Amino acid sequence: MLSDKEIVCPDNLLNAAHKKKGVTAGIVNAGKPLPMISAMDAVNENLIVPVFIGDKNEIEKCASDLKFNISEYEIIHEPVENNTAKIAAKLASEKKIKIIVKGHIHTDILMKEVIKKEYNLLSKTRLSHIWHMTLDKEDSPLIITDGALNVSPNVKTKMHILRNVVDFSNRIGIARPKVSVLSATEEVIDSVQSSIDAKEITELAKKENINADVFGPLAFDNSISKKSAAIKGIKNSVAGQADILLVPNVESGNGLVKMMIYFMGACAAGVVIGGRVPVVITSRSDDAPARLASIAAAVVALD
Repeated sequence: MLSDKEIVCPDNLLNAAHKKKGVTAGIVNAGKPLPMISAMDAVNENLIVPVFIGDKNEIEKCASDLKFNISEYEIIHEPVENNTAKIAAKLASEKKIKIIVKGHIHTDILMKEVIKKEYNLLSKTRLSHIWHMTLDKEDSPLIITDGALNVSPNVKTKMHILRNVVDFSNRIGIARPKVSVLSATEEVIDSVQSSIDAKEITELAKKENINADVFGPLAFDNSISKKSAAIKGIKNSVAGQADILLVPNVESGNGLVKMMIYFMGACAAGVVIGGRVPVVITSRSDDAPARLASIAAAVVALD
């Protein structure tokens, strides 16, 4: 059942990111093969100018093994893994780097530093995470949010998530995205809180005149399948053709993404948006093309 399809970085992200060349990026706890490969790929695509943070000996050895010439790039020597996050956050606060890229470090350690008030990296919008999912190089994306950062968001938080993802979608060329507010049902049921939330979000989005077609509750099948929506008699501007799935909680979003990766060979580009600096959050097991796509997504998310 597991897919053996090669994961490929989509052209749409790379093309959008190429409009902002040479963005300074802090690679947090670099010095392991996958983070270094993705940095090398991003340099080759002329997307970033890396600042490597971590053990200098490991970084230089890894680069040498990969035949990656890093002589012209800054290395900030910090052998203690957890301290690399502090350095990255400080560099971002001083505007010496424009994006933060997670290397071989735990997500919670990195994000705990990013959200500290002393660095002033937060804006009025709450941080949220998006997954930009594609199967082929020229595939249209399905965006899933939030499957990594906000665990059990309430309606207020989901509205922040919605605004963030609509802004990102505009940046990749989706002028008016179709957003499905996901639930286990397409009906509002008192015992299913996500369906109640979805109805409220739909109403708020209309009231705020958000630049998107937003509808919920919708189940997964009638969000993405026109056939399923037609059989069930669901008629609205989103049903069967969603660009974005706004999921009810982190478990559902994370599960959807991981299933697409492992069963379909999807490329998952993940980035935290809504702050002053986009943060690339990848799994330590992610393939290099997904890491490159995630860096491209972060470049696109830049103001």
